[in-house]
Amino acid sequence: MDNRLKKMKSNKGSFPSLTFTETHRKEVLNRIKAEETQHELLLAILQLLSKKRTGYELMDLIRARGFRNFEQKEGFLYSLLHRLEQKGFIEGIWNDDGVKYYGLDRKGKKLLRKIEARKYSTQKVADLLEWVSWN
Repeated sequence: MDNRLKKMKSNKGSFPSLTFTETHRKEVLNRIKAEETQHELLLAILQLLSKKRTGYELMDLIRARGFRNFEQKEGFLYSLLHRLEQKGFIEGIWNDDGVKYYGLDRKGKKLLRKIEARKYSTQKVADLLEWVSWN
């Protein structure tokens, strides 16, 4: 192990003079968890859209994966799908019955491969998520 990193293993921590209140610590942990959930949600949506699906089908499959982000605000999913469509990650196709199906576009397939292979840095994913309002 590099000598510079050995100090980090000690129980003293990296910043011994820095203290956090319990409230601040919980807030930081909640924000980290929210960012991880957003990343996982985007990954789940991209994976599910490998096959063309309606928004309704997508909603059911996202819920089946344990995501509750859309409870009582299902319209948000359609806003998210619209933004992904505008950015060229997915395409929406209307069938003859007036039902819209969503699927990955070439750019979306490339993004999915990079995220799954962990070639897309956490910062790049964060930058990508920045234009999406998650509230």
